[in-house]
Amino acid sequence: MRKNLQLDLPPDFQREALQTRLQTHLHQLVGDRDPYLAAGRHRLAQQYIQSTLAQWGVPAAHDFHVRGRCHTNWILPLPASTGASAKSPLIVGAHYDTVPGTPGADDNASGVSVLLELAHFFAQFPAARPIWLIAFDLEEYGLLGSQAYVEKLKATQQPVHLMLSLEMLGYYDRTPQSQNYPSPLLTRLYPHRGDFIALIGNLSTLFAMRRLGQHLKRAGAPCEWLPVPNRGKAIPATRRSDHAAFWDGGYRAMMVTDTAFLRNPHYHQASDRLDTLDLEMMTRVCQGLMLGLQSLT
Repeated sequence: MRKNLQLDLPPDFQREALQTRLQTHLHQLVGDRDPYLAAGRHRLAQQYIQSTLAQWGVPAAHDFHVRGRCHTNWILPLPASTGASAKSPLIVGAHYDTVPGTPGADDNASGVSVLLELAHFFAQFPAARPIWLIAFDLEEYGLLGSQAYVEKLKATQQPVHLMLSLEMLGYYDRTPQSQNYPSPLLTRLYPHRGDFIALIGNLSTLFAMRRLGQHLKRAGAPCEWLPVPNRGKAIPATRRSDHAAFWDGGYRAMMVTDTAFLRNPHYHQASDRLDTLDLEMMTRVCQGLMLGLQSLT
């Protein structure tokens, strides 16, 4: 039985209250959100993200064009604590689109829900450097939203302290041999139960992964971390989220993930529903990120 941990977090961000709000976000977001074949539901998700972020600041639209159509990344820049505004920002992103025909509960309503609660938290309790929360579009079409945003960062010469991509945070399986890996070496080195959250970063994030992993474990979320060289090209499975666009742009970045198709049998399926998620573990991951991001100065 898991312990009901009381962490060094305000009452609004203790487990019961936080889990209730995460569930509310999921109810609003879960549903086919393909921008072309489910445009109405995709637009409703955008509106929910924008209106929720607007409770904590002034979200900005970053528009980009694909196939002659305008798409939007939604960005909420949150200031640092007093005297730290000149520091380069820490970017936390999660994509809100889905592949056609799937409700996308884990992929990636789970990541977006946690993103919204991180905005809630850091708007009230600023970190030691600015935090920019970004909901990316068109991840499922080849990371197009994050690639467009990286191009903007490069064009404006905007430094970035670190980028985190929240990619599927809600599926856990404690049965033996439920966790798969993309290489035999990783199979020998990492757990065979799919009951942990994974941090996957380029080599320059090694210290940050270790620090963040400590806080996730403190929140009751078992954590494993994997540093990868050469932008993850030797293990293509490590590139399958928006952090890879930042790797390719030369930035420090990591993915926070339940490992997606390496564990979750509902990946890109119509069965990726809310009732398949472990909301308690997802809440612990959210709490660990709240504590950990404060430490990444």
